[in-house]
Amino acid sequence: MPQEFQSRRLEGRVALVTGGGTGIGRAAALAYSREGAKVVVAGRRSSEINETVRLIVANGGVGCPIPTDVAVAQQVRELVDVAVERYGRLDAAFNNAGIEGTIAPITELAEADFDEVIAINLKGAWLSIKYEIAAMLSLGNGGSIVNTSSFLAKGASVGSTVYSASKGGLDALIRAVAIEYGPHNIRINNINPGAIRTPMFERLGGDEHLDLIESFTPLRRIGDPADAGDVAVWLSTDEARFVTGQTLMVDGGISIPHVR
Repeated sequence: MPQEFQSRRLEGRVALVTGGGTGIGRAAALAYSREGAKVVVAGRRSSEINETVRLIVANGGVGCPIPTDVAVAQQVRELVDVAVERYGRLDAAFNNAGIEGTIAPITELAEADFDEVIAINLKGAWLSIKYEIAAMLSLGNGGSIVNTSSFLAKGASVGSTVYSASKGGLDALIRAVAIEYGPHNIRINNINPGAIRTPMFERLGGDEHLDLIESFTPLRRIGDPADAGDVAVWLSTDEARFVTGQTLMVDGGISIPHVR
């Protein structure tokens, strides 16, 4: 369950969340709002991002939905522009939009499978970072960007060649961005979730699959979306003011090498 923060560490700030209609993105959007931020929620499915904003407003927060495909540069640029025009600033961005794509051995994948995942998971994050930083630079207040990577950027599973490549590329990407824009007080980090109970994760297997993952996880449970979303929000606060260019495992310890 999400933690009930009372400190409102992001009071008066504006946060942008892509992939905010379900799972980790929705949990993070709600957490940003609880911390006092106005939240712009983006995603490809209007019904889902509208529901996230409804939940924000129902809990006394302020937010707006903006349908966006992060693989399309013009849509990403317009998303950031609208966020700044509506609320006057952009302090934090959580680039969570992503897909798992087709999970299969490499010889069974088509070029189109590769292109689809890279376009959203890597190019989409690259575009989001590009336009978010441009806005932060023009506003002159610095800012924090967090992206959703994966524990599969550090490891792999059967069928994860494209997905792992997309997230491994994202982990490499942020190190360069941290160096480029740290002097402007813009921080960038990734969270690398493990098994989190999201719609994407639950499409990948049944109860037997979940039981196996739980047995491999030192904390002996599947993560909740808020377990990852709350970390993204923490990275956006001043408490993480000296953290940049990092990939933070949020996986219950499953990535620790051990006998299984």
